[in-house]
Amino acid sequence: MINGKMKNADRFKGFADIYEKARPKVPEYPVKIICKYLGKNPDTVVDLGCGTGLSTFVWENVSDNVIGIEPSEDMLSISLSKQSEKVRFIKAFSDDTGLDDKCADVVICSQSFHWMEPTATLKEVNRILQKSGVFATVDCDWPPVAEWQAEREYMKLYSKVKKIEISSEKTNNTFLRYSKENHLKNIENSGYFKYSREILFSNTEKCTAERFINIILSQGSLQTILKNAPELICDDVENFRRNIRDIFGESEFEIDFCYRMRVGIR
Repeated sequence: MINGKMKNADRFKGFADIYEKARPKVPEYPVKIICKYLGKNPDTVVDLGCGTGLSTFVWENVSDNVIGIEPSEDMLSISLSKQSEKVRFIKAFSDDTGLDDKCADVVICSQSFHWMEPTATLKEVNRILQKSGVFATVDCDWPPVAEWQAEREYMKLYSKVKKIEISSEKTNNTFLRYSKENHLKNIENSGYFKYSREILFSNTEKCTAERFINIILSQGSLQTILKNAPELICDDVENFRRNIRDIFGESEFEIDFCYRMRVGIR
């Protein structure tokens, strides 16, 4: 039987290129806040569940040693192609990074902590995080803020995806997801942190109809259905493509990603 860690890693096979082009990069704001709590620029940052590295390189000009941890080979292949003198990537799981004790000033999970078993992951975070180090989870809400008609189309498709994902025998046993709503509680209940809180912020990015379409195509839930039961969702995806192109045409426009950051100070 495949364990939950492997299921979740396998969930991200086959669409790393879409993920890389569509997903938002982590903005500067959480870096600013984390450095404020740390009281300095970090010497070493560990990015758990770094995907294609979109969440990793925001630290390149802040820290001399940035380590991305990612178990999915597809995602890791893209991040490895972007390695630099300061930024490197390792294939590992969040509860067994292989890193040295107390090696990191900052450990961060960007849009990834809900795919990790929280108790084991936080135990590993506590092991590799220095005293007074900072742990943070950063998650964005879906869909991004755009034209309301486009948001409505997104939610219409996303709602159907969620129903199929749970109800279909072809998809309901392909993942193990942990509620984002429990992130702060899990940090608090771990006993590893002397202070914790939630911070809300947003960030504006440029978008096109094709990127807006690819944002939902970068969702593991939709990709799982497309791989295992495409007949249940293909028509809906095509309707979504057509409607989003009708709404936005060829124009470039702004969207806003709304974020929730949970922070723990060790």
